[in-house]
Amino acid sequence: MRKKIVAANWKMNMTQAEAASFVDTLLRELGDANDVEVVIVPPFTAIAKVSEALGALENIKVGAQNMYWEKSGAFTGEISAAMLRELFVRYVVLGHSERRMLLGETDEIVNRKVRAAHEASLHPILCVGETLEQRENGRVEEVLSTQLRGSLAGLGVKEIQETVVAYEPVWAIGTGKTASAEQAQEAHAFIRRTLAEIADEGTSNKIRIQYGGSVKPDNARTLMTQPDIDGALVGGASLDPRSFAQIVQGAAALAEK
Repeated sequence: MRKKIVAANWKMNMTQAEAASFVDTLLRELGDANDVEVVIVPPFTAIAKVSEALGALENIKVGAQNMYWEKSGAFTGEISAAMLRELFVRYVVLGHSERRMLLGETDEIVNRKVRAAHEASLHPILCVGETLEQRENGRVEEVLSTQLRGSLAGLGVKEIQETVVAYEPVWAIGTGKTASAEQAQEAHAFIRRTLAEIADEGTSNKIRIQYGGSVKPDNARTLMTQPDIDGALVGGASLDPRSFAQIVQGAAALAEK
């Protein structure tokens, strides 16, 4: 059985002081959630503070929102995998739609980052998803297949298995709109079939696929009951530690069944 994974993507929010306060409240609210893997993904400036606040806890990991594919060099403003490892980062979100759309990241760029992450023993959370126009034009499967194949090109079976995929329909991110459980499951099932073609069925069945896109406490559990949805990549609701704790607890309740 695939262990649920719930990640908090804070995006460009939270100072160091706010991050420390968030973790303190989250730990009080969360209680025992060892059946779920929790990842907190702060901005670069708060990573060290979050790691410090979590201490030796093993069931809550730290992630980063991006990284560059080169190990070092004249790349002003970029962060390397080695720099993240030094801050005890375990996961890194790559290919988020905001970076694809606002900063022009292509599948080739995402692929370079995914490969560099694996070389540094970081686990990528690879984001894929279609726009509203692409969905309305019946291109969902075409877009997802292209993004998956391009972003995972050249990876071995072990690397693919250790990649988390996050399906984030672009039209549902930050809009308050959420894909229905049926729509989300349909996309997740297609992603899993595509992963089986890229690797093999056994590997595909082990890969965790999250849903992201206006995830909230009142819809997260319904989404995560779907057979191919293995967790959530939470945006706005992750800025409230109590809301985020409720989402994690919902995932934990499903794991206990």
